[in-house]
Amino acid sequence: PLEPATMPGRVVVQWDKDDCADLGIVKVDLLGLGMMAVLKDSIHLIHDHYGLDIDLAHLPADCEDVFDVIRRADTIGMFQIESRAQMASLPRNNPTRFYDLVTQVALIRPGPITGQMTSPYLKRRQGKEPVTYPHPSLKPILERTLGVPLFQEQLLRMAMECAGFTGGEAEELRRALGHKRSRQRMVEIEAKLRAGMTQRGISLKAQDEIVNFIVAFALYGFPESHSASFAKLAWASAFLIVRHRAAFTACLLNNQPMGFYSPATIVKDAQLHGVRVRPIDVVCSNWNCSLEDVGGETVLRMGLRYARGLQQIAGESLVLAREQHAFISIEDLARRVPELSRANLRILGEIGALNRIGGIGLHRRDALWQVEKASQKVGPLLEGIVERDWLSPLAKMDTEERIVADYRGTGLTTGPHPMSYRRAELRQENIKSAAELKKLPNGVKATVAGAVITRQRPGTAKGLVFLTLEDETGNSNVIIMPDFYEKNRRAILEPRFVRVAGTVQNQDGIVHLRAEYIAPLLVSKAQVLSHDFH
Repeated sequence: PLEPATMPGRVVVQWDKDDCADLGIVKVDLLGLGMMAVLKDSIHLIHDHYGLDIDLAHLPADCEDVFDVIRRADTIGMFQIESRAQMASLPRNNPTRFYDLVTQVALIRPGPITGQMTSPYLKRRQGKEPVTYPHPSLKPILERTLGVPLFQEQLLRMAMECAGFTGGEAEELRRALGHKRSRQRMVEIEAKLRAGMTQRGISLKAQDEIVNFIVAFALYGFPESHSASFAKLAWASAFLIVRHRAAFTACLLNNQPMGFYSPATIVKDAQLHGVRVRPIDVVCSNWNCSLEDVGGETVLRMGLRYARGLQQIAGESLVLAREQHAFISIEDLARRVPELSRANLRILGEIGALNRIGGIGLHRRDALWQVEKASQKVGPLLEGIVERDWLSPLAKMDTEERIVADYRGTGLTTGPHPMSYRRAELRQENIKSAAELKKLPNGVKATVAGAVITRQRPGTAKGLVFLTLEDETGNSNVIIMPDFYEKNRRAILEPRFVRVAGTVQNQDGIVHLRAEYIAPLLVSKAQVLSHDFH
C-alpha cells in the first residue's frame, strides 16, 4: 500500500516495520535532528565570516579545553548533554575521552535509571565502588562499562553467553526489548533465560541480577551504536561552542525550536561567556541571526525572525529593499515593504528595531509615533523627502517598560537580565546569586531567586520536581520534594520569578537547593518563558 506524502515527489509505504524484518527486507531508521542543521549552518557561517574550514568527520578528539567545559557541566546548547540530569552527572563521570561521552549519553536514559545502573556506574567511575561482575563469564562483555550493562548489544551478548541463546533467540530478545516494551514477551523470555542459566550452573543470585539488567532494559533499550552517533554530535556541538561560540549560538537561534532551553536562556548564556549580542535593527538585521565585525570584535546580531508575528516573506522583503538603498524614514520603510503590516511595524517600534532608521536617532516611543503617522498617510511619498517632525510628545520608555517590550516582542532581551536590576536589594536580604550558591558548602541554609526557565517532573524521579532558576550570573537548580510540591503547587507552577529558601546539597561539585520555602518575587512584568515538564 502506497500513498503520496505531503512533500511533492515523496511516497509513503505503509508496511509494518516488523513485517518487513520478517520478510527479510532491509529497513533503515532515518532520524531527523535539528542539531544536524545547526552544525551544518555553523560550518558555513564560520567559513563565510572567518575563512576557516571545519570538517565534522575530522574534528580533533583530544581537545582538553573542550573536555574541561564538558566536565564543568557548562553545557547549555550542547546536543544530548545539556539537561539538568546530564549536568548533574557530568562532573561525576569526568569524561576525558570520546568513549566517556558515549557512556554519558546512555547513562541518562529510563533503562539505566530504572534498572539502577546509573548510580553504580558513576560510583565505580569515581573509584567509590569496586568493579564487580554478576558472573565471571560476563567480564569481557561488561569490562568497558565497569561491570554495568548500559547498551542493548551487551544484553544480547549476555543472553548468548550466560543462557546459551542462539543468534535467532538473541534477535527475538532484541525485538522484545524494542517492540512496544511488551511485558508478556519479556516474561516468556525471562523463563527461557533462567532455564538456560540454570543449565550452566549460574546461581540464583546471579540469575536475579542478570535478569534484572535485561528486564529493566525492556523499558528502554539503547544501542551502543546509537549512543556513539549521538556522542559524535555532542562532541561536535561542544567543540563549536567552545571554539566558535558566537557563530554556533547564532545558528542555534536560527534553528529553534529545539533542545532543552529557550532562546532567551541561550542568549543569556552566550552573554555570560563573553559574546556581545545586539538587538534586532532594521538597519542591519537579516532574517536570520548573523555575525558582525564591530571595532575588531565579532558580535551576534539578532535576526528579524525573532520579531513576534513577522512572517519570513516580510522579513526577507525588508532585507531585499534595504540592500537596494537604505531606508530614509519609517514612512519610507512602510511604503517600500508593503508586506509589513501595521502590527509588524508596531512590534518593530516597541522593541527598538526602528530607532536608527534614517540616522536620526529615535527612542522607541518616537518610533511608535512615526509608525502611527505612516499608517495614516494617504497617497505616494516623494522619493528622498524626509519629514523633520520626528519627535513625539511621548516620554521615553523606562527600563522596566523596555524589558517588558523586549520579552513581549521577541521572547528575550539582549540587555541586562531582569534580575540584575534587583541585585543590590536582594543582597541586603542575603539572597544569593546562582554563582554564589555554587560556592556554598553542603548542609548550609541559603536563599536564591531568579526567573523560572524549566520545570521538570521525570517519571523516573519518584515524584520529585526540579526547577531551574536563571539570574544574571547563571542558573540555580532547585529540588522540590513531593510533599512540598503538593502544599505549594501554585507557587511552584505559576510565577515567572520566585525566591526559594532551603538547604544546600553540594556533592561532588554538583549543587542543588532543597526547597523548604518558595514564594513569588516581583522583579518584572516581563513574559519570561519556561520549558515546563518537557
